[in-house]
Amino acid sequence: MKLNSFLCSSLLALSMAAAPTWAAAGSNPTNSVLGVLKAVPATPPGQVQPVAPNTLAAPKIPLLKLTPPIPEVRKVEYLSNGFIEVAGAVLTVTEGDRPRARALAGYAARRILATRPQLDEVDISVYDRGSYAGFGGPLPILTASVPRPRLDEFLNWADGHGSYDRAWVNAKGPTPPTRQPDTVRELTVNFLGALADRAADAVHHTTAKVLGGVQGGLLYHGSARQPLTALTFDDAPHPMYEPLLLDLLRRADAKATFFVIGRNARAYPYFVRDMAEQGHEVANHTYHHVRLPGLPIAEATAEMQEADAVLQGITGKPVRYFRPPGGDYTPATLRAAEALGLTTVFWTDDPGDFQNPGDAVLTERYTRMLRRGGIVLLHDNAPEMLQVLPAFLRLAVQHRIDLNTVGTLVAGPEALIRQTPPAVKGTPAPKPSAP
Repeated sequence: MKLNSFLCSSLLALSMAAAPTWAAAGSNPTNSVLGVLKAVPATPPGQVQPVAPNTLAAPKIPLLKLTPPIPEVRKVEYLSNGFIEVAGAVLTVTEGDRPRARALAGYAARRILATRPQLDEVDISVYDRGSYAGFGGPLPILTASVPRPRLDEFLNWADGHGSYDRAWVNAKGPTPPTRQPDTVRELTVNFLGALADRAADAVHHTTAKVLGGVQGGLLYHGSARQPLTALTFDDAPHPMYEPLLLDLLRRADAKATFFVIGRNARAYPYFVRDMAEQGHEVANHTYHHVRLPGLPIAEATAEMQEADAVLQGITGKPVRYFRPPGGDYTPATLRAAEALGLTTVFWTDDPGDFQNPGDAVLTERYTRMLRRGGIVLLHDNAPEMLQVLPAFLRLAVQHRIDLNTVGTLVAGPEALIRQTPPAVKGTPAPKPSAP
């Protein structure tokens, strides 16, 4: 306690002397020890999946053509992680066709799997045609995950018989209000507040770098004395990508923390169950992927509460960790998270996978940033992440670093389910994708 008090007082003087002038919330951004502050948006962001500025074009995802076409099928994409191949199908129906949504989903799943025998799974999302705005817009009216071995079971459910645990039907119940799009993803950690608050936050940040662990309700870094790195994925779950990602982690025996968007979890609950059942940690990333400083504190708190309620309803487990979208937070949002029992988690390593810099660039960043006590920030729906993740998982094994959850990083080596991984362990090299 005495050491921590002495260190904090020393760091306060150091941070105030070394840090440049901080920008007040809503003013022009300036550099800081936490990164570059971004101005608070004039309108609150919301449901649509964000695209960061300067993002390059993503690798082209192949499309599957059905012959003859199904009029309700808007597109079918497919992707491989080198071991399995998964398709994501989007269907749109009119209001009059909604009663046929199950039957259409079954017919589409059967046709898609028959058209491409290499597919191991197809994930179906059926939307209302009039309000469809892509993934992250208004919720689908039906979703389903259909592994090939379970096709007959799904078709039976689609015909109105029995049950199927990997389907979700929108009950049209009360939902949080739709918000305006958020176009910013996590690039820097941005604390917005008064001068005294920023000084205290700088102390927390610098102290965490020296001591590691949770400081003042925040987690920036674990202890560098333990051979652990937290592997984290933001914006989950995403259909098509989630089974591919979970398969890679299973093959490497690696665990991760998924910062889940509540509205995504609500539409694809079976993927959240998969995460929990496979030993991963499910954490809070707000309900709409909304940047909290631009909202009244009551609405910011509701964003966290609503995500918590969805996640606990799916997993039956309390949520312990929270990551604010955009990396933006204030004293009020930090206190609100703490009041909900949430530790606010940031990162040490962000290779920028969602900006599609290319496999070689991502691999170099992964290699350079890997460290003990680190927190790696990735995104579950970045195509280039899937391409380079197997090599990153093998690299961690070579460096004898256990990739694990945030909770394990906080608790320390005594919480490890596994001992330090042997140098020979890791995912095999993936096979080339089939054309």
